[in-house]
Amino acid sequence: MCHATSVIVLALFLAFPLHAEVIDVQPSGFVSKNEALISASPEDVYRALLRVGQWWDPEHTYSGDPGEMRIDARPGGCFCERIPGKGAIEHMRVAYVSKNSTLRLFGALGPLQELGVAGSLTWSLKAEGGGTKFVQTYNVGGYRQGGFADLAPLVDQVLNTQLQRLKGYIETE
Repeated sequence: MCHATSVIVLALFLAFPLHAEVIDVQPSGFVSKNEALISASPEDVYRALLRVGQWWDPEHTYSGDPGEMRIDARPGGCFCERIPGKGAIEHMRVAYVSKNSTLRLFGALGPLQELGVAGSLTWSLKAEGGGTKFVQTYNVGGYRQGGFADLAPLVDQVLNTQLQRLKGYIETE
């Protein structure tokens, strides 16, 4: 394989997680699940996960700068973002921490906040094949006029993008 082809194959490998899908959609909620095999130890992946400002997509922030985002990895801790000159936003609240293994947050991301829904985002890490199997599951429930069939794939796509960015950040660091 020539060098240019190798670079393209590597870029595609880094860009796409192993599996992404909306695994269930109901009128009252949905479940999004994204998985990736990351070429790093669970310890390294966990440390990078907490540096959310280094890998989160600026298109999906309120400030336009992911460097304003922080995750305080303790029960009750905040996944928050400063909005300089305007205020701040709590994206989610940390509910469960198992260092190098699981981080679970409760809350409604982005436009879901306005809907009065609840969400549980779980990031699970497990050593596999010399790297880390990373599973991201977001369970959302509540009321939305017209249900979630049209919104669930959009949320899944955004979360998939975040996972791709995390994977790329870790593997090119």
